[in-house]
Amino acid sequence: MLPADLFRQALLAIKSQPLRAGLIVLAMSIGVASVSILVALGESARLYIVHEFESLGTHLVIVLPGRNETTGGQPPIFGETPRDMTLGDAEALAVSPHIAAIAPLMIGSAPVSVHGLERETNIFGSTQALLRVRHLSMAQGSFLPKIDSDQALSVCVIGQTIRKELFPNQQAVGQWLRVNDRRFRVIGVLASEGESIGVDFDEMVIIPVASAQALFDTESLFRILAETKSEQAMHKAVDEVRAIIKARHEGEDDVTIITQDSVVSTFDKILTALTLTVASIAAISLAVAGVLVMNVMLVSVTQRTAEIGLLKALGATRGQLHALFLTEAALLSLAGATVGALLGQLALAGLQVIYPAFPFELPPWALFAALGIALLNGLTFGFLPARKAAKLNPIAALAKR
Repeated sequence: MLPADLFRQALLAIKSQPLRAGLIVLAMSIGVASVSILVALGESARLYIVHEFESLGTHLVIVLPGRNETTGGQPPIFGETPRDMTLGDAEALAVSPHIAAIAPLMIGSAPVSVHGLERETNIFGSTQALLRVRHLSMAQGSFLPKIDSDQALSVCVIGQTIRKELFPNQQAVGQWLRVNDRRFRVIGVLASEGESIGVDFDEMVIIPVASAQALFDTESLFRILAETKSEQAMHKAVDEVRAIIKARHEGEDDVTIITQDSVVSTFDKILTALTLTVASIAAISLAVAGVLVMNVMLVSVTQRTAEIGLLKALGATRGQLHALFLTEAALLSLAGATVGALLGQLALAGLQVIYPAFPFELPPWALFAALGIALLNGLTFGFLPARKAAKLNPIAALAKR
């Protein structure tokens, strides 16, 4: 029996039992579609998180007040209080040869009003370096001027939402805006940035850091953002930042330093593991489909006993009968895997339409892995029926016993 004969005979067997074939294809397609969709969701979530952290800046180092202990978590609420970070600390870090830019950061909430229109929003206090460190872009006007960090100016930069709500149908740049009891002239409007890691720059008002200290009556900084000159310089900068802060804080190592690549790497590992776990759970449906293949093929062997007996009487060997039934199982598995892959792609396309901001993407390796596992599954579970068919006695088979 030639390979072409095996293929033709398997197709004839599939056509003779369309309901049986349809059930196998349906079960296999559901399994492959489930694996494809869940892997795509996990991979898309990983890419989304990585992109969000990468959008924070390039080679970013974040310095937070307070030291995380080895047990994890923030410093205790009660008891010893961590030393505040100040503008002096930020200026001291700027002398490091590994750091390209330093942006001290203060954050507070205050009412913002213009001509009777008022809303509560977040106020950022920083310097011109924030534009570079956070990769912000301007839609109108200019960003904060390049001045000494301890110099207060009554100027501000606003986000798109603030512009639309407080300056409807008018030019915002050049207008006065009141924050609490202080007035600031709008000198620029940020391009729409959207929300990134919980920070929405569209609803932000950015003022000089010294002005923010006076507004909120505090010298304590919320964060210090530092952009290093290269990825290699990042780790050297971390050690130098820690040494500088320790020297300024009377020998106390009382800050937490987070690097952008460490956060991205951690999330990448977590979400990759989660994706593989979810895909493994979804692969159970492929195992269920394989059991269905085996059961249906066993029924097929029983129904085709006379045909098997005739083939053996004509000289078909055990190996050829093995190949015949395994070819049938492989064709059904490949058909189901192909339909499942198409269904998965259609489902992802539909989700992309519903959630356009989320990047739904199925990695090629996952698609080929699902197809390969489906084929292997069909062959594995098709082996027992093929073995049973090959062991039939030709005389008993012809007599349908």
